Amino acid sequence: MQTDGRQESQAERADRNWNELLQELRVMQTGVQILTGFLLTLPFQSRFADLDRYQVTVYLALVVASVTATGLIVAPVSVHRALFRKQMKRNIVTLADRITRAALAVLALVITGATLLVFDVVVGRTAGIIAGASALVLLALLWVLLPVVLRRRG
Repeated sequence: MQTDGRQESQAERADRNWNELLQELRVMQTGVQILTGFLLTLPFQSRFADLDRYQVTVYLALVVASVTATGLIVAPVSVHRALFRKQMKRNIVTLADRITRAALAVLALVITGATLLVFDVVVGRTAGIIAGASALVLLALLWVLLPVVLRRRG
């Protein structure tokens, strides 16, 4: 079978796609680990007690989102492990792709929320909302719009 100028079988293509996906997950995992670690240390900081109800709510939502992102990023490996040697690599790659897309969406929310919270605490509520919205727009442009534009050009 020939795809994109490559001479590879469906199994070889599935293996290549799986390896590419694993590399992407490794990059995402590092970012999520750093964000989750940052979030989990906040309650142990002296200023945490100064957070208002809104900030604590945002913080707790971020912890839930960060844990969700972590779970989603690790899920493809767990699925692969459970289905290893069951001749289901193409199905695993397809499912892992969908899970990874969901993980990216949740990661965008964590990054947006963390930006909102930091600006809210340091500068104020309005600055937090503006910074969070700006982060969300930037990530949407880079992670959603840019690939769409490149796909149309290609």
